[in-house]
Amino acid sequence: MAISDAAISDALAAYLERYPDEAELLSRPVQMLSSGEGFASRRSFPMHVTVGALLVRGGCEILLIEHRAYGITLQPGGHLEPTDTTLIDAAVRELSEETGLDAAAVFLADPVPAYVEYGRVPARPEKGEPDHYHLDIGFAFTTDHADVGQIQEAEVTGAAWYPLRDAERLVGHRIARAVIRPAHAG
Repeated sequence: MAISDAAISDALAAYLERYPDEAELLSRPVQMLSSGEGFASRRSFPMHVTVGALLVRGGCEILLIEHRAYGITLQPGGHLEPTDTTLIDAAVRELSEETGLDAAAVFLADPVPAYVEYGRVPARPEKGEPDHYHLDIGFAFTTDHADVGQIQEAEVTGAAWYPLRDAERLVGHRIARAVIRPAHAG
């Protein structure tokens, strides 16, 4: 069963409870989600949900990918599939698909998202997609020994472990949240 708008709203509410200073930045997607438009579907416009995975290995490095379509370094992630049942499972699926990493070696660090970002995505006529927005919900994971396997070459040109400082410079503040969780985190 596809992920419901209620489940997406619950994840967003948990995030905003932890990070209330971001309420204004996320006010538009909160309003949109209250209308129940099937935002798990990639065909939902003007907004749909994507997921990301911040995987920290040994507490000192994080796995990032080179995104083929955007040409930048990012955390693994992507669109939800109709077969996804939870946002967390979708993030693990994307992580495993893009990096070839064994999902059994990945452990959820915190059930509250490490980041939520609402951003504009330019039109992609070749995919029948107009200008739209992604509500990207990212979760932090840990591993002691997982490593990159066969990457998903259609979407990724490379995957590698980065020292946390380098990753934060490349990807931004969400990296620190994958490592340092608030005292009230699980």
